[in-house]
Amino acid sequence: MSVVATRPMPSAPRPYHFPRFERTTLDNGLEVIVAPVHKLPVVTVMLVAGAGSSAEPAGREGVANITARALLEGTRRRDGNALTEQFERLGADVKAEAEWDSASISTTVLASRLPHALALLGEIVLEPAFPEREIERLVAERLADILQLRTEPRGLADEMFARFLYDPASRYARPEHGGSQTVSALTRADVVAFHEARYRPAGSTIIIVGDVEVDDAVQLVRRALGDWRGSAPEAPVPMARPARTTRCVHIVGKADAPQSELRMGHVGLPRLTPDYFAVTVMSSVLGGVFSSRINLNLREVHAYTYGAFSSFDWRRGAGPFMVSTAVKSDVTAAAAREILLEIERIRRDAISQDELTLATSYLGGVFPIKYETTEAIANALAILVVQHLPPDYFDRYRDNIRAVTIADVLHAADRHLHPDQLQLVVVGDPAAIRAPLAELDFGPIEEHSAEAET
Repeated sequence: MSVVATRPMPSAPRPYHFPRFERTTLDNGLEVIVAPVHKLPVVTVMLVAGAGSSAEPAGREGVANITARALLEGTRRRDGNALTEQFERLGADVKAEAEWDSASISTTVLASRLPHALALLGEIVLEPAFPEREIERLVAERLADILQLRTEPRGLADEMFARFLYDPASRYARPEHGGSQTVSALTRADVVAFHEARYRPAGSTIIIVGDVEVDDAVQLVRRALGDWRGSAPEAPVPMARPARTTRCVHIVGKADAPQSELRMGHVGLPRLTPDYFAVTVMSSVLGGVFSSRINLNLREVHAYTYGAFSSFDWRRGAGPFMVSTAVKSDVTAAAAREILLEIERIRRDAISQDELTLATSYLGGVFPIKYETTEAIANALAILVVQHLPPDYFDRYRDNIRAVTIADVLHAADRHLHPDQLQLVVVGDPAAIRAPLAELDFGPIEEHSAEAET
């Protein structure tokens, strides 16, 4: 029996090419993107509109989410149950959702059923009924979600962090899907008006990925949505001014809570920042993966938590940079101190070559795996459209990641991490955490009720 004396070395990474896609624009202004992927006889269809939360009128926060969900509650031809039944007969599920920068409707079907699926999608977009009763139900469901959020420390911490981070005039300071005051005031008329203003062909894109040819897909889209008319302006980019530029501790009271939900961060960067790839690698080393500095420090060295991570939330506007973790109440201040030390350290000292290699190898290695299904490819193309990325972005991604140097990471950390502007939000028991947080001398301490408007 032979014994292998040395461990086999990995081979060089194989080249990766994102699926080929073609773009065209119909006479009504609707952009069509088709990516033929013939591995399986399935097709994903996704309509992307500039109808996200960033486009909501002031005082109507939450209408983007309600409108997207209400699209599936029936058309002028059939009610919501009949519409759902039609998709089920196609062996398909249909989803509609709104995010910060866009709204989308999507479905995945067998290629042979694509014509029927596109016809149904066209019916949803062009002929929504927006039944009064269903609008009221969706509003009630969102209000129930908000009430539940106030009892769940993790979600509450995320919402309160955004509230304390941004200037109150910023849309980013309020919940993505609206708070109780604005959602409770929404009416069917608000939904109809938002749909008429934001769901228009000029300003929207339909993405088709799967076992279909480009010309055939374009013809099917023209048949289903060629009569759609109108244009929508590009959704505005929310102002991202911070609420304050000095450090502060915000305690959100949850009496007798055995642990604290901790969030630390500041206003981050817009997606189109020139330093995107350097920041991505830096963030990975700091807190973006399991082997990151923050996680190893809090979990492995100090046993404060099961997991601690950091990230930049990439939006068209400057989303937050945030570190998040949950720790026992008695180590809340100690955990915050270690996070602050790691942020200061990565700004001060160059990372090691091993850290750089691990981060770039991970980011480059998992990248192709993300895009193995038609739905994942469609989602990627939607990001390309919404964030105005170059057509070769995905083909060049791994090269751009591997081009990041140790000096680039140090420069990105020094330029884009701001320890003096950090906001620390802790959802926990004030009686257990206030005194240790005061000793931390992080900044002034403010206390807030968990029942505050979110």
